[in-house]
Amino acid sequence: MQKKEVFNLEDSNVAGLGSDLDKKCRLNAAQTEKAWAKAGKKVGLQIWRIEQFKVKASMTPHGTFYDDDSYICLNTWKDEETDKIGWDIHFWLGKTTSQDEYGTAAYKTVELDDFLGGAPVQHREVSGSESELFLSYFDALGGITLLTGGAASGFNHVKPETFQKRLLHLKGKKRVRITEVPLAASSMNSGDVFILDDGLDIFQWQGKSAGKNEKSKAGQQCRALDDQRKGKPDVTVYTQGDSDEHEFFAKFPDVKEGEVPTISDESPCDVAWESDSQKRLMKLSDASGKLEFSEVAEGSAVKEELLDTNDVFILDLGSEVICWIGSGASKEEKRGGMSKAQQYLGMYKRPQSLPISQMLEGANNASFTACFQ
Repeated sequence: MQKKEVFNLEDSNVAGLGSDLDKKCRLNAAQTEKAWAKAGKKVGLQIWRIEQFKVKASMTPHGTFYDDDSYICLNTWKDEETDKIGWDIHFWLGKTTSQDEYGTAAYKTVELDDFLGGAPVQHREVSGSESELFLSYFDALGGITLLTGGAASGFNHVKPETFQKRLLHLKGKKRVRITEVPLAASSMNSGDVFILDDGLDIFQWQGKSAGKNEKSKAGQQCRALDDQRKGKPDVTVYTQGDSDEHEFFAKFPDVKEGEVPTISDESPCDVAWESDSQKRLMKLSDASGKLEFSEVAEGSAVKEELLDTNDVFILDLGSEVICWIGSGASKEEKRGGMSKAQQYLGMYKRPQSLPISQMLEGANNASFTACFQ
């Protein structure tokens, strides 16, 4: 089987977003986009999937995302002190999403922003590197689930008896993420929990060093799969070292019958992806006649009062990047905040998958202020 091409984030082109003509066209389109009719009216989370250049309400369970797809998520919240409504718009990109879907998700996100009066904060999320804010929406579900393929090939369209076997990896200390990995013992480690989903047989395997949250989430996920299949599957739980562990590994194509393979003790740090590295505040200015980045401060010297209403700033938190746009910035500085943040990632050799947010001055919320503390 030919391996799917992973989308190259550096190849994305959103530079055209932000021009006067573009804004006018988007606003006109937003008024006629049926998907936005009820967008942002009530507090809560709304999710849409991009399908053939169109915005469709997501029919998959909340918290389940497919790597072939792109999604738009709108979180509507209310400030308890002022009773004011606020919005965060996230466009989520699967690792193997098409460039067409990526472009449509990015464009429609800005269109939705226009529809809501330019007040929302925009965020770009990439599969496997989601921001903590995005993950927090799914706490009640125990975290998010990342699956290969597209929503059209989800389990609801497949009979349990003919379901394709898959291996799910559960990892996380604060928030557990579920990711589909290659069906091989070499995909496993002793520090995490894995679910072997074989349709009518579901196996939960717990590494000897797995965390309690990972085990709890695995149990929740197994129950959810069982409920989706109307109680037909048998669910079996194994702990590394069990005498009958060979029965679990008999399901793996790379393990000989009756054997228990050696499982690696090396497990990536649970909190590596959510920890902050050295903070850096960069200013983007065209005062010299061309757009240039310049470092303002780093580490503990990064303070909110360093933001200047006349410029655009890039706040690099290590785990995510925020583009803050001052209300007095020039038209060229304001244009395409997302593309400028992505440009920063390339220039300073930062991971292209880092979450990116675009925030206009005045839209600052408590979570943004907390970034400076």
